[in-house]
Amino acid sequence: MLLYFAAPLFCSAELDFNINLTNKIEDIGFKVFLPQRDGDKVNKEPYISMKTEERAKEIFNIDKANIFESDIFLFVLDGRIPDEGAAVALGIAHAHKEFIKNDRILVGLHTDKRAAFINEKLNPMIYSSLDYIADSVEDLINYLKKYID
Repeated sequence: MLLYFAAPLFCSAELDFNINLTNKIEDIGFKVFLPQRDGDKVNKEPYISMKTEERAKEIFNIDKANIFESDIFLFVLDGRIPDEGAAVALGIAHAHKEFIKNDRILVGLHTDKRAAFINEKLNPMIYSSLDYIADSVEDLINYLKKYID
């Protein structure tokens, strides 16, 4: 099963967390598309010679193709507010699930105790798009184990 890993990836703490969690998910039997690792070809030729706009479109297309292929979509929701790129990826995954691949599972991981909204931790559009939200890495791993053959 392919899991698409959507998360912030802009500082060393985020990058390290993503790699560590990916390793745990792969250890239980999933194939994981982690953009920071598996989309790295955009940091090589011919991509690095492209104009910024062209390269951005290539990144989008690579991610979109892997979202469409995924069986499980994981969104790491931690942070003061969820990452906007990951939120777009969730929208793509949810729409594709609704119209094409209705057996895809949309999962969130939200260990952050901060609330973005009064009386709510998450924006209702994000919360309502997900099939399950784990509140710890252990909870997430236990949930994912149900989908390993």
